[in-house]
Amino acid sequence: MKRLLTLLFWVGILYVGYIGYSIWTFEGDRPLESTDAAVVLGAAAYYDKPSPVLKERVNHAVKLYKDGKVDHVILTGGKGEGAPFAESEVARDYAVEKGVPKEDTFVDLTSKITEGNIINAKLIGEEQGFKDYTLVSDPLHMKRSMAIANQINLDAVASPTETSAYQSLETRVPFFLREWAFYFLYKGSLIVPDSLKPDDWVPVNR
Repeated sequence: MKRLLTLLFWVGILYVGYIGYSIWTFEGDRPLESTDAAVVLGAAAYYDKPSPVLKERVNHAVKLYKDGKVDHVILTGGKGEGAPFAESEVARDYAVEKGVPKEDTFVDLTSKITEGNIINAKLIGEEQGFKDYTLVSDPLHMKRSMAIANQINLDAVASPTETSAYQSLETRVPFFLREWAFYFLYKGSLIVPDSLKPDDWVPVNR
């Protein structure tokens, strides 16, 4: 019994280490073919300005749009506590400022977490008849995001921003540890759309 417990312990340690390594090294697909929409996962906004993290995510989606890799851009993220604007509204205004036509953008005003970002993006896409998507976020955020997309049967490819605001070890390590923990919390809870009340994730169009 002691040997078995020791073996299970080391298997668990190796598995946890493997997940951490896969999060740190995840690069995504960077698709050559176009998809119907880029989905920009939410990040903080400062009043009516995107945070550095959100700005780089939107910059990447704008580049995908201008390069003909995506036909539309879905911006996600609701209002933070006391915020006058939703993250998605701020992100959309910035994308339009950078040259994406407003009619090719959609916003989700209600989601608070990554699961909600992706579920709402799928609901918006279904309303518009979209079939496939490109998920846009920071590299360290992509493994969990793609796991969520796969779980809800979202036909998506990952395209992490190459200009992430998390560049130095000082910024990357805390974000990595957060994602490492969140990945296991997500896998432990296995949140799926059917387990949520319909009003929890209400997409908002243009």
